[in-house]
Amino acid sequence: MKNIITKRQKELLGIIYQYIKDSGFPPTFEEMRESLGVSSNQSIIDLLEKLKNKGFIKKSESSARGITILPAGYEVLGNPPLAPFLGATAAGAPLEIIETIGEWQSLSGEVAQFSGEIFLLKIQGESMINVGINDGDIVLVRKQDEFISGDIVLAQTSEGSTVKRFISQDKPPYIYLKPENPNPQYKNILFTDETRLIGKVLSVLNKNNWRAVK
Repeated sequence: MKNIITKRQKELLGIIYQYIKDSGFPPTFEEMRESLGVSSNQSIIDLLEKLKNKGFIKKSESSARGITILPAGYEVLGNPPLAPFLGATAAGAPLEIIETIGEWQSLSGEVAQFSGEIFLLKIQGESMINVGINDGDIVLVRKQDEFISGDIVLAQTSEGSTVKRFISQDKPPYIYLKPENPNPQYKNILFTDETRLIGKVLSVLNKNNWRAVK
């Protein structure tokens, strides 16, 4: 069956998990060889390919360390998912995401059930305080391609990234990003050809507790 993992495959998956958790990066081929006690890269390549085909990992062909553990991989290991911390984004005027390479955080049981490609961002600004997203909070974002009106989203605009409520309606202004703060300084952001929705904000970490965002 596709999702059955062998002892050797699980051993390598565990090595990858521990390297990401400890160092913030997946292991190199050399590190995987040494940890697994094999002498050839081909042995590692074959195991990685099997893990990928069974849906336990995702591999990026453009990066030697481009290995991401998928939800099925965490499940078979029995370990909490790890989410990369990508720095800061705005809940105010858009700003550029500052990517913080090598920082990962294990997720608690409250949010570990979320599947897909997820990551963490720190919020700067107060445009979303009415939904409990405050300046300095951490949000959990899931990358996805489809959204419905009312979703809290991470969006990329011509000026940078921002967290807002996505609105799509059949009257002007039709499609826009809405702040959740009554202060008139926070205005709707109209969609342009450069606007792109990156992911849906699922949860916010406030006072050491995760809370779903609605």
